[in-house]
Amino acid sequence: MQAELFILRLSRNSGVLGLAGMAFTYQTFSSSMHFYDEDSKNDGILLVRPLLHFSKEDMYKVCKVGGQDWVEDPTNQSLLYARNRIRMSLRSLSSYTFKSELQAVISACRKTRAFVDQFCTKLMNQAVTIVHHGYAIIDLEILNPSKMADLCLTKFMTLVLQFISQRQRPVRGSTSKLLLEYIRTFPCKTSLTAAGCYLCPATRSKGTKILVCCSVDCPFPSKMESTFIHSDAEKTRSMPCELEQIITDGKLYSDHFVPDASDVYFLDSTSESVLTEAKRLNIISDSTYRNILLLQKDEIEYFKARIEDDVECESKDEVENITTCSNEPLRPGQICYFMSRFIVRWSLSKNIPVIPIPEKSYCDWVLEGEGWHHHPWSCTLSHDMVVEVRHMIESDWLYLAKLLNHASLDNVHQQRICTACESEQSSVNRNLYLVYLRFSAERALKLLKSIPVAARRSLPVLVNHQGLLLSIPSIGFKNCPCLTVSCIFKPRVPLGGGHSSFMQFL
Repeated sequence: MQAELFILRLSRNSGVLGLAGMAFTYQTFSSSMHFYDEDSKNDGILLVRPLLHFSKEDMYKVCKVGGQDWVEDPTNQSLLYARNRIRMSLRSLSSYTFKSELQAVISACRKTRAFVDQFCTKLMNQAVTIVHHGYAIIDLEILNPSKMADLCLTKFMTLVLQFISQRQRPVRGSTSKLLLEYIRTFPCKTSLTAAGCYLCPATRSKGTKILVCCSVDCPFPSKMESTFIHSDAEKTRSMPCELEQIITDGKLYSDHFVPDASDVYFLDSTSESVLTEAKRLNIISDSTYRNILLLQKDEIEYFKARIEDDVECESKDEVENITTCSNEPLRPGQICYFMSRFIVRWSLSKNIPVIPIPEKSYCDWVLEGEGWHHHPWSCTLSHDMVVEVRHMIESDWLYLAKLLNHASLDNVHQQRICTACESEQSSVNRNLYLVYLRFSAERALKLLKSIPVAARRSLPVLVNHQGLLLSIPSIGFKNCPCLTVSCIFKPRVPLGGGHSSFMQFL
C-alpha cells in the first residue's frame, strides 16, 4: 500500500513530506461543532491503521488461520484507478531487492518527516504567540528563518496559516515560494495575503514580528455554521482521558524514532531530486532507480489526461462555495460556530443587571403574562427575536466612535435606536439609553485599540435585521445591558494540525 502511494504521489510532484506515505495514526476534526462545552477539548477523531504495514498475503494468512471469510472488492482489478494500475505494475517488479530498496526510500522520507514535525512543534512553542481574538504573532528573531531549511520553514508556515485560516489545504507551488521570500525578509515592512491569511508587520515591532490573521475576503473561512445548544443529558460523551492516553503513547512511541539532523537525508531535496539523492547515497541501485522512473512516467501520462477535467471541477466547486456562503439567523438558545473558530451565543437576561453609570441603572423588566419585556428604548431586536452574525467591518468601529458624541449621530441612527420610545418618559429613556451606549462604546474602543486593525476584521459582530449593531462580544460592546453575549475563541483544529504518527518499520 505504501509503495503504491509513493509512486502515485511521486507522479503528482508531491514533496518529501507527502512521499512519507500514510500515517500509522492520524487525528481528524469535524468541520462543525455539534456539542458545546467550555471545558471540553476538541480531540477530534483518532484514526489508527494497525494493518498498514501488512501485505495482502499476510492478511490472507491471518484470515485463514482465524477461520474468517473475507470480501474481495471487484474494483481492485480495474485499471481505471491509479492505485490498481500501479499495484499491477509493481507485481512485475516483485524482486526482493526492488521491494527492500523502495521501502528504504520511503523510510528515509518518513525519518525526514518525523524530524521536520518535531522541529516545527518545538519552534511553534517558542516563536508563535496565539491571541484569543483569533490571530497569531510570529517572532522573526526567535524563528531566524534565514537559517532554516526550506522544507522546515514551509512546514512551519503551513501549520501556522492552517491554524489561523482553519483550512486544511496544503500550501504549495507559487504560494509556498512567495511565503518563503516574505518570511525571510528581515525586518518585515510589507504585507501579504496567502492561503486564507493576511500577514503584515506587527504593531510597534519595527518589522521583527509578523501578524498573521484570517483574511475575511477569502470565501471559505467566512462560512458560519449554527447549531442548537444541547443539555448535558443529551450529549454523547467520549472518553477524553483514554483518548489523551492513546495520543500521548503514540507521540512517545513516534518520538522514539525521530532521528538526529545528521541522519536526515532529504531536508534539501525536492520531489524531483529525492530519487537522485537516494541513488547518490546508495539507498537504491541503478536498476531500482530506473524502474521507479518508468513507473512514474507511466502514471504521469494518465495524470496529464485528467488535469483539464480536474481543474474545471475545482473552479466550479470554488464558485459554489462563494455563492452559498451567507449569514444565518441566530435565535436565543442557539450557538453559532463562526468562521470555525468563535463560539458565539446570546440571550436576553431575566436577571436585572444594575450598571453604576452616573448612579443610574439602565434596564427594568416587567412580567406580563408569559413573556418578559424591557424598556422600549432597548427594543432593537426584531419581533422574531433573531440576530445575524457577520465579521466586523470598518463602519462598525466608526459607529462606536460616533456614539461617544451624541450630536454626531445622524437622525436615522437616533430614530432606529429610539423608535420604540412612545411613553411620557420617552425622552428620559432616550437619554438614559444614549448615556449607556456612550459608556459601552468608550469601554469597547479602549479594548479595540489593543487589537491590530487587520485582526479586527475577523471578529464576530451581532446585528439585527435592519443592520443595526447589537454587539461586538470580543470587546464587550452591547447596545443593551440586558443583552447577554459571549464569544469564545475555540478553533476546531489545534495549532500543529493535530496528532499524527509516522512509525518506522525498517
